[in-house]
Amino acid sequence: MEYEVRVINGFSNNSSLPLVIWCISQQDGDMGGRALQEGDDFGWRLQTNIWSDSHYLCTMKWDAKRKSFDAFKVSRDSQRCAPFKKCSWLVKEDGFYFSSDEVNWKKDFSWY
Repeated sequence: MEYEVRVINGFSNNSSLPLVIWCISQQDGDMGGRALQEGDDFGWRLQTNIWSDSHYLCTMKWDAKRKSFDAFKVSRDSQRCAPFKKCSWLVKEDGFYFSSDEVNWKKDFSWY
C-alpha cells in the first residue's frame, strides 16, 4: 500500500525563524534536513506491505524547542491514515496535530 506523509509548518508568526525538520527511515535512510518557513511543508510517499515495519522518524527544531517523533509507523498509522492513505502533521507553537484529511486536526502531543 502507498501512503503520503506530510509535515506542515503551522506556526502563526515565525517568519524570521524557520522550523527545521530532519527525517530518517530504515527504508530510505537519511532523508536530509529542510528549513520550513511559515506555511511550507515537507512530504513524501512510501510503500508498505503486510510484512512491513516501515518507520519514519523526524526531529523538529524551532528556536530552543526540539522534538523527535514518529512521522509514520505502520503499527500505528496503517488504520488511522485511512481511507485516503494520508498522514499529515501540522506543527504549531503548542504542539503536533495529526490529520488523515487535512481538514480535521487533532492534537497528538506537545513539544515537551
